[in-house]
Amino acid sequence: MENNNQSPKLRTVNKSVSAFPLNQFPKDFPFLLGKEIIYLLASKGKPELEGSDWENIFANCIGADWKPSNVGLDDVVMGNTAWGAKTVKAKNPSKQKKIRLISGRNSPNYSYGERSDQKADAKLIGKLVLEIWNERVSSIREKYKHLRTVVLLKSDDLSEVAVFEFDTIRYDYELYDWEWNKRGNLIGTNIKTGELCFTWQPHGSQFTINEEVPENCLIIKIKQPEKLDKNEVLKALGFDKSWITVSQKLKEK
Repeated sequence: MENNNQSPKLRTVNKSVSAFPLNQFPKDFPFLLGKEIIYLLASKGKPELEGSDWENIFANCIGADWKPSNVGLDDVVMGNTAWGAKTVKAKNPSKQKKIRLISGRNSPNYSYGERSDQKADAKLIGKLVLEIWNERVSSIREKYKHLRTVVLLKSDDLSEVAVFEFDTIRYDYELYDWEWNKRGNLIGTNIKTGELCFTWQPHGSQFTINEEVPENCLIIKIKQPEKLDKNEVLKALGFDKSWITVSQKLKEK
């Protein structure tokens, strides 16, 4: 048999396909999300939509499982895709260009036993902070092929929200310059562009990542509903006093 150095012809291998293409949410997603927000406003009477509520709502709207995690990177799961869910306030969500995302507590002192105040070497601490983040991302990617962050940009009254997602990635510390600023925080900037990318606070070890809002993010405007009347809701449920059992533990003499 003549050896012609050709590569062998292989059968097509099924690639690991994500739940849906990045930022191409299911067709009914915006209407389901709008309905959830309207119900929340009507039942709570307050425009309060925070972390765990957003995780649960997002999972319900895409038909995924809500599995709150300590790491915070895989709170929502669908097949081989996992999401961390974040909320950020904005006066005009549709016009917002950049955001700062609180992305966990990274403590070089706890993880490496390394002193991490302003007297410490900025470049070393920056490297360690990113290594902690990268290790978290790697540990989740071992379980899920696709790892994303989904963000809800929300106005104060929830009359307008913007939704977008991006791939949750590792960062190469060599691409960034690190220094302590006047507030005593460590900041990481892109060496090529000078753009601020990270902020790390030594008190509390809070790590913040700056992200750009994509132009194709989903914008949803919400009509404010009237607050549900508590007595009318209880009446519709058929509530009566028999639903409540009262007892009092007597003190031992």
